Amino acid sequence: MKTNWITADTLAALNEGFVVAIMLEAKDGEADAVAENTRKLAPLAMTEPKMKLFLPYQSPTNPALFFVFELYTDESGWAEHQQYDHFKEAIADLLPRLKRRERIPLVPFL
Repeated sequence: MKTNWITADTLAALNEGFVVAIMLEAKDGEADAVAENTRKLAPLAMTEPKMKLFLPYQSPTNPALFFVFELYTDESGWAEHQQYDHFKEAIADLLPRLKRRERIPLVPFL
């Protein structure tokens, strides 16, 4: 795969760490609550020492679908993220509101 579309320095900065891609699907009538939950979690997650980036997205064509991009310094950051009180509180509120939650860990290969 060619990477000449991005400078080596930029690629190294963006493609270093441990990524978790998360797909969420809200139950009927729960999309607004899922959005608010994620909106509140984002700034708290960004205070974690090993969290490099926490970006939530919502589908413009299906408001019940959400995607969260999490970038950690390393895999231990993901494990630590799940131990913070702000995560535990958010997930306790979030899980009953979801039809589906899929978490896919990824590592860089370029």
